[in-house]
Parts: sequence; structure tokens; C-alpha cells
Amino acid sequence: MKNLDLELINKELEHQSPNEIINWALSIASAPLVTTNFRPYEVAILHACTQVKNDLKVIWCDTGYNTPQTYKHANELIEKLDLNVHLYVPKQTAAYRDATLGIPQIEDPMHKIFTEQVKLEPFNRAMKEHKPDVWFTNIRKGQTAFRDNIGVVSISKDGVLKVSPFYHWTDEMLDTYLTKNQLPNEFTYFDPTKVLENRECGLHS
Repeated sequence: MKNLDLELINKELEHQSPNEIINWALSIASAPLVTTNFRPYEVAILHACTQVKNDLKVIWCDTGYNTPQTYKHANELIEKLDLNVHLYVPKQTAAYRDATLGIPQIEDPMHKIFTEQVKLEPFNRAMKEHKPDVWFTNIRKGQTAFRDNIGVVSISKDGVLKVSPFYHWTDEMLDTYLTKNQLPNEFTYFDPTKVLENRECGLHS
């Protein structure tokens, strides 16, 4: 994957549909997967990917701090789309962490340890166990400064081809997609590691 001409590929895929992008990525993949946290609009990437490959591995890294609405939404999508979910959770329970660490503010030195425990370690464990060569995500241009410059396809720090079929889509375009396909969305979501919506989560940088 490291030998791919990403500039050329991004230029060719820029005006392709999510379905075309997913089909292209799967044509060169031997161990693809999609990651999700069931945040708003995640249903789009899950639906689009499983329409092409219905048994695609879905890696769900649950921080343990999701809202009741997010858990209900996740269960609804798992059933509705018949998702092949592989669940990963932190090694420490949220109750234990609440008693010993709490949820540190971003400026607190302990915030790095907190992020490692609830997000990075479970994610890295999942990637190590499944060893993907293609990783579908729902990151989009305009979400963070870092994401504005990576394109539809990029290479992760571990050498995995990261594919974002909806990279150039706006919220309005996604709303139309969800309506057309009769898909639910859920906006009551909480990421304890980010606080600010436009702050990079740590998985994609």
C-alpha cells in the first residue's frame, strides 16, 4: 500500500461516488474493515460499506462513556444493517476510572493517560488483532485542520490504506443520503477525549 500514488488516486477518486470508492478499495484489499463509534452520521459509512460487502468487519471501540441515546442507536443499526461487529472496550471500567482518574481537562497532564486508556489502547489492540490493509472511516473535510488535507485516501502511521468515501460530503448531502435510504441518525453523542468538536481525536493524526 505504501507504494500507491496517493496524489493521483485522490485526483481520480475526488468526483467518484462513495459506492465507487468503496468498490475500488475492496478490489485491492485482502483484509478490509470499517471502524465506528456510532457518532452522528456514522450510519452513512456503515450502510455504504455493507451494501457492497455485507460481512465487512465493523470495529466498534466503545469508550464506556457513550450516552444512552448512542447505545440505543448502535443497537438499532447493528440489527437494521446486520453488522458484523467486533467490540473493543478499555481494560479499565468507567467506574474504576471515575474513582481514580475522572475525566481530566485537556490541559491536565492526566488527559493523555485518559485518552490512551479509553480510545488509543482499544483501537490499537483491534488493529493489531485484525491486521487490516484497508481501513474505511467516515472522516470528512472540514472536521479538523488535519483532516482538511488528507484526501479520500491516505496512509495511516501504521501503513494501512485509510479510505474516506464521504470525504467531500457536507452534512446536507449526508442528510439527503440518510433520507433516501431511510436511515436513522443520532446527535446526542459524547466523546470524553475531545471536548471541542473540531479537536482531532488521536486516531487519525
